[in-house]
Amino acid sequence: MATSKAREDVKNDLRTLKEDLKTLSGEETARLKQKASAASSRVKAKAAETEAALRERSAELRSQAEDYYETARVRGREYYDEASERIEEAQRVLVERVQERPVQSTAIALGIGVVLGLLLAGRRN
Repeated sequence: MATSKAREDVKNDLRTLKEDLKTLSGEETARLKQKASAASSRVKAKAAETEAALRERSAELRSQAEDYYETARVRGREYYDEASERIEEAQRVLVERVQERPVQSTAIALGIGVVLGLLLAGRRN
């Protein structure tokens, strides 16, 4: 009889323990879900913040690149215009010199042609 009473007490204790474990398990699950939800919210907020910062930085870099491009385009145009002016001036001076001394210019051109012809002919051999 004492053993059946002890068995009943053990069964009751096990039942109580089982119910306590279920209760604790449910409470712990709810607490973990709450923590996971809070962590998820923080991660989403940080991701949105990071995305905004990246978009802002991207816009800044795009603006800088456009400024650099515009500066390079303007400088390139200036260099092109200056070179065009110099070439036109050199061409004008050359035409004037040839018109002033046509015989001398023809002789110089002939001499240059002969020298180039000899140089090119020498390479063929």
